[in-house]
Amino acid sequence: MGFIAKPIGYLLQLIYKLVGNYGISLIILTVIVKLVLYPLYAKQIKSTADMSDMSEKAKEIQNRYANDREKMNEEMQKLYAETGFNPMSGCLPMLIQFPIIMGLFALLRNPMKYMPTETMMFANHESFLWIKDLAQPDLIILPIAAGLATFFAFSMNSAMTMQQPGANPGQQKAMNAIMKYFFPLSILWLARSYPAGLAIYWAGGQFMQIFFNLRINKIRDDMRAEKEKKKLTERAEKELARKKRARMKGSY
Repeated sequence: MGFIAKPIGYLLQLIYKLVGNYGISLIILTVIVKLVLYPLYAKQIKSTADMSDMSEKAKEIQNRYANDREKMNEEMQKLYAETGFNPMSGCLPMLIQFPIIMGLFALLRNPMKYMPTETMMFANHESFLWIKDLAQPDLIILPIAAGLATFFAFSMNSAMTMQQPGANPGQQKAMNAIMKYFFPLSILWLARSYPAGLAIYWAGGQFMQIFFNLRINKIRDDMRAEKEKKKLTERAEKELARKKRARMKGSY
């Protein structure tokens, strides 16, 4: 992951030169990375805002071709093509964030390999708040903060994400439960062994994700309201057209 760690290292060095505090530099780096990724999260919600109608169509296809799996898959693919829906769209932000996490992990585990300056050699071991050495794990506070932030962020994601068309409800419920409970516990355990700097990045990023979710939820609600308004307008126009045709027939 050197091709990711090196540019992140240069960015972290630049931030450190400006603020002069390694802990604050990591927080600023977290904000920058999350802001860069925000459009992906917003696009994800926008692309799935019409999933309610699609879910109904998908259910009809499942019922119609319940005994013909091949035909069902064929019709589902047609539905995906017509609506522009990508089943993997929900995973895109995580897939893009994963190499960034791995690059940052490599950077903080071996900073002199990617930040070969004397200044950063000492900065990596600075203290920050209660943490005596950011290159060493924090065993209690940061892991708990990272685990809790991950739990709430994923809980909000689960509440905001509708069932994917064609997905088995039982399987999706089980997967959501794993992501909601097992993943935060894994993060808590891993944060106890990773450098405190990496735990700061993850915990800060997940707290930012909670606020992103609130914003994205507002966007989704606005889109739903606009869609409902459009439906009511179209219904009213059809009703007016029907009455107009009835009056014209009555005049003859």
